[in-house]
Amino acid sequence: MPTNANAQRDRLTPTKVQCMPLRKDVKGFGMPWEDQYGYAQAVRVDDTIYVSGQLSHDGQGNMVGAAPLDDSGKIRDHSNMEIQMRQTYANAKKILSEFSATLDDVVEEVLYVTDMDTAFAAAGPVRKEAYGSQKPEVASTIIATPRLALPTQLIEIKFVAKVR
Repeated sequence: MPTNANAQRDRLTPTKVQCMPLRKDVKGFGMPWEDQYGYAQAVRVDDTIYVSGQLSHDGQGNMVGAAPLDDSGKIRDHSNMEIQMRQTYANAKKILSEFSATLDDVVEEVLYVTDMDTAFAAAGPVRKEAYGSQKPEVASTIIATPRLALPTQLIEIKFVAKVR
């Protein structure tokens, strides 16, 4: 029978735990900025897919609905927000399909936008269409920021999806 001192020592003695390496399934689009910045478009670990911030580029890496810039390189207007948002959701669908997943599997999204008013006006209709529901079952956060990665970029959306 252990003494009180032995029981206390056993509680305080760390046990060695064998860790299995984390298995990651990584996907990308082959865009130049994936290598320049050094990241994956999406990573699946077990039943969770983590999708890096998606933006509104086409298959060749050209910005769809690029925001017009003023002479100092600042965004002149945000009128292409809806165009960029639609393409961003299309890109998210494309990368999720690499894992046989869809937007139906998304449980959380975070939208980063350069103008809250314009984004908020576009987000309702675009999100409802993208998710195919009048009330998408997705936890959603929208955050305004003065600038995103590319000068003509108005929106970036990151996603977390769960699959079985």
